[in-house]
Amino acid sequence: MDPVVAYLGLGSNVGDSRETLRAAVRILDATPGLRVIQVSAPYGSAPVGREDQPDFVNQVAEVKTELRPRALLDRIHVIERQAGRKRSVRWGPRTLDIDILWYDERRISEMHLQVPHPRIEERRFVLEPWSELAPGLVLPSGRRVREALKIVTGQRVRRLGIGAEEE
Repeated sequence: MDPVVAYLGLGSNVGDSRETLRAAVRILDATPGLRVIQVSAPYGSAPVGREDQPDFVNQVAEVKTELRPRALLDRIHVIERQAGRKRSVRWGPRTLDIDILWYDERRISEMHLQVPHPRIEERRFVLEPWSELAPGLVLPSGRRVREALKIVTGQRVRRLGIGAEEE
């Protein structure tokens, strides 16, 4: 299979989240058939869906991959487990969460795999970092990432500095 572009959303709110995300990016880049092209800055965000937990650190990574969507998802699940992820509480705290946001403009609807991710246009913590990498990418609604970002308000998201809490 020829390589395709995919975008992955990464998040963590347990332990040293920044280091967890850095390690996940290194592991992704070392995965056969997958190469990390670029990664957004880290962003801090309040939890969505379940608010009684620590804030998250989120990033988006652009990758080129020869892995088919299901194989990519399987690899992501291995990386999450290696980071200590336990899937016990929906929208609960997690050491590492990686979502396939976008896969080569394809629409995929399978058990446990929805691409593009069904809630991307509702989540500022995804759109902020994604707009760094691909502001003009056209989403399923017909909006570009940067346009969708302008619509999502009321969610606290902040770009984090390097080694500091905020820039």
